[in-house]
Amino acid sequence: MARGSKVRPTRTLGRKGRLAAVAVTAVTALAVLSGCDIDHAFSFGWPQGITQQAHRMHSLWVGSTIAALAVGIVVWGLIFWCIIRYRKRATDTELPVQTRYNLPIELIYTVVPFLVIAVLFYYTAITQTYVDKITKADVTVDVTAFKWNWQFTYEGTENVDPSGQQVTTVGDSDYIPVLVVPTGEKILFVEHSQDVIHSFWVPELLFKRDVFPGDVINKFEVTINPGAEGPYVGRCAELCGTYHSQMNFELMAVTPAEYEQFLVHKRAGESTPQALVAIGKPPYATVTQPYNTDRTSDNSVP
Repeated sequence: MARGSKVRPTRTLGRKGRLAAVAVTAVTALAVLSGCDIDHAFSFGWPQGITQQAHRMHSLWVGSTIAALAVGIVVWGLIFWCIIRYRKRATDTELPVQTRYNLPIELIYTVVPFLVIAVLFYYTAITQTYVDKITKADVTVDVTAFKWNWQFTYEGTENVDPSGQQVTTVGDSDYIPVLVVPTGEKILFVEHSQDVIHSFWVPELLFKRDVFPGDVINKFEVTINPGAEGPYVGRCAELCGTYHSQMNFELMAVTPAEYEQFLVHKRAGESTPQALVAIGKPPYATVTQPYNTDRTSDNSVP
């Protein structure tokens, strides 16, 4: 008896120790192999984004995921507790007592899910209202989509070139249009389509909105965070035809001072590449390339 009482705890502790070591090793390996820092690890797969609206959506995602994990932990705990507590033993000859019509339990699993859904709905509505809110914008850009490219017009009575036309950037098969916008200011995008449904999407905005033909006009407003200057790829996110996958543009976020200088050069009649060079930026898109429309036999791959 004495020898047995000494051996059993040793084996139990050894088994638990091995399990703990395996768990710690697995968690450490997962963290190391994933290469994520703390901020990204607790984003639960959701990107950070570069706008104030994106940060609000990020917070909603993190909060919803934490709530889902909390519910999951409770449910998993109850499942494993039942498995362990009511597992069949060799001495069991009949089923355990079955519980029916337990009013407190029924109220709990009816009211608690309703409360969880109500809280999530509340924060979703608050975030959606903030993201869709349109105020008095500092910059207004008219976005016109067409098969299979983009036209960006910088609205404002002062944004007129020497020919009397609004300052505009238009893409074609040989040129990826560059949309220049300032950081730290409210930017209103007003969308139109010349033919079919397209979708204006910059992944780093964590937001996209369809562009409809006809009299339907979509609008949305963003404020790009100061310090997020740089180029970002833009895409069409709605299947619109043969070259849908190549309907790209580049969003170039610059400081407000650089943006004003860019418009000064555009008002003087310079092209977008010339105006970009004048403010010290690359003249052409750097994160995407024009698609090749050459379909002759000389261009085929042998």
